[in-house]
Amino acid sequence: MMRGPAGFLLCSLLLVAPHCTEVAAQEVQPDPKTPCANWMGGAPGYPGHNGLPGRDGKDGRDGLKGEKGEEGMQGPKGDQGETGVPGQEGPRGFPGYPGQKGEGAFIYRSAFSVGLKERAPHPKVPIRFSKIFYNEQSHYDTSTGKFLCSIPGMYYFAYHLTVYLTDVKVSLYKKDKAVIFTYDQFQKNNVDQASGSVLLHLSTGDEVWLQVYGEGDNNGVYADNVNDSTFMGFLLYPDLDVH
Repeated sequence: MMRGPAGFLLCSLLLVAPHCTEVAAQEVQPDPKTPCANWMGGAPGYPGHNGLPGRDGKDGRDGLKGEKGEEGMQGPKGDQGETGVPGQEGPRGFPGYPGQKGEGAFIYRSAFSVGLKERAPHPKVPIRFSKIFYNEQSHYDTSTGKFLCSIPGMYYFAYHLTVYLTDVKVSLYKKDKAVIFTYDQFQKNNVDQASGSVLLHLSTGDEVWLQVYGEGDNNGVYADNVNDSTFMGFLLYPDLDVH
């Protein structure tokens, strides 16, 4: 047996426990005369009607921006829009650089085209072409058979000769000096052709002419009513630093 304080405490607990149980049992029992007694339940009631919808809630906060999607396919070409209103006039630009010096209103002309009338011209002297096709500026002198340069510049000269009866050897002269030579050996019972051309730079006062070169044995230059021997020349461009 326990003695002392411990034994006393144990005995106290044993005595109090039955009393508490009895009190609790008395408190739990319902009154049989009350209508809400738990020991007699009524029949289940019918379900109630649905209530009215509640008010809309407040808008929520904007969500985070999503990632950029893939690029779509190009759409068809749209219709052309209407013409817009003309814009305002822009500011005036700066003056341009001066242009190159141009030619004057006067156009430089110098040209001739002549033919032979005489047969077998004399050798060692200028051939006088007296049949005029063109000589508007009169720079070719039919009395001397020479072209006189009045406009310095670059010139083109050409001749086309009919060869008959004997050989032909001619030279084109510039200032008493032969520049080019043309030789054609005549074939019997035939009519031959001899020709030549050249570009020459001339100064004012220079003379150009055609001449049989050597003795009379090489003088087969020929012309008649159906065969021509011609001489021509014209200015290609003048010396602008002079004019």
